[in-house]
Amino acid sequence: MSGTTRQQSWKIQTELPVEYEIVETHDLLNPENPDLLTVPGGGRGTGTRLVILDHSVDELYGTKIRTYFSDNDVPVDYLTLPGSEENKSIERVLEVVNKLNEVGTNRLSSPPIVIGGGVVADVVGLAASLYRRGIPFVRVPTTLLGQVDVSVAAKSGINYGGYRNRLGAYTPPPRTLIDRSFLATVPRRQLRNGMGEIFKMALIKDLRLFELLEEYGAELIEARFQDPRPGEEHGRRGDGPAAAVADEVIGRAIAGMAEELQPNLWEKDLQRSVDYGHSFSPLVEMRALPELLHGEAVAMDCVFSALLAVGRGLIDDDQFTRIVAVARRMGLAPSHPLFCDVELVLEGLADTVLHRDGKQNLPILTAIGEVCFLNDVTEGEIERACAGMGRLLGTGAGRTGQCVGADR
Repeated sequence: MSGTTRQQSWKIQTELPVEYEIVETHDLLNPENPDLLTVPGGGRGTGTRLVILDHSVDELYGTKIRTYFSDNDVPVDYLTLPGSEENKSIERVLEVVNKLNEVGTNRLSSPPIVIGGGVVADVVGLAASLYRRGIPFVRVPTTLLGQVDVSVAAKSGINYGGYRNRLGAYTPPPRTLIDRSFLATVPRRQLRNGMGEIFKMALIKDLRLFELLEEYGAELIEARFQDPRPGEEHGRRGDGPAAAVADEVIGRAIAGMAEELQPNLWEKDLQRSVDYGHSFSPLVEMRALPELLHGEAVAMDCVFSALLAVGRGLIDDDQFTRIVAVARRMGLAPSHPLFCDVELVLEGLADTVLHRDGKQNLPILTAIGEVCFLNDVTEGEIERACAGMGRLLGTGAGRTGQCVGADR
């Protein structure tokens, strides 16, 4: 007999169907509205529900939320977390995990509910992905950024090691509830923050959405996306755009995001048009904390990338001027001193290349509403774009990276 050992191998092949819903609802905190009680798959579930709120939501809606569950005889325990970007950390994730243990959360039938902005949604999403190797949860985004971006995403992430979303998972909640009335109490800066992501979606694939932002963006922010007063539903009478405009802007942003994510939910294809605005901004945003909000940094990245497109002759100066004008009209600054820092921007690009498996895969505009992908952007092009960002600040940019006359 031969002394050799026969090598064996096994191959396991399976498929995991993924389905999750984003539901528009109205008057969500009315005890007669059953949407917040319904668990994924239907019914009301069993066991104590953990409801996680961010601090601002608890201050504004805490009493109504507690009354809602009390009136519906649902046992609930609460956890309140800070909603700032600095708190998107592993410590907060473990805080949620500890509370899930304390409450005695069931594997499927008592999914936690997170009500708040994108930070707490990310923290709870990652905690849910880890707890018992994954439990369902229900997401209620209360900010514009949460409703048009986080609401569609399958992934959650936390900041680590000075990098944005360095740790995370693909964990879509089976159910997300969107109620535009929450935006009535959102500070206007936070609404502009959300507009940064809508601005991105308009630029990469939706000229109609861009035109809506061009005409109504500032008024939507001023009106906090709320319906006009009775008798003014069919037009603008000096008190903001018609309700239909707010619905269309939010609807187009969500639909566009869903259309882009669905065929590539696990990001196996690293050429993603939705990465527009996210190629250079993540590191800038982290270095600027807490000065810049996410959507503000994204809008600046959109402008920076448009400068690269101008340099390549892919869009013309008139289109670029129009893009900057829309950003400014919505109160989004088109530039920041850190976007003039050549070394920092190159460092950010280098990390993006690692994230995209060794390629730039830079989405770049070929028109408003259309993109191509570049993999050969040079250091010289980055320097010229940084100089252009400096001019938008009313300064020049030096090779060392700092805008002349600007504090880093």
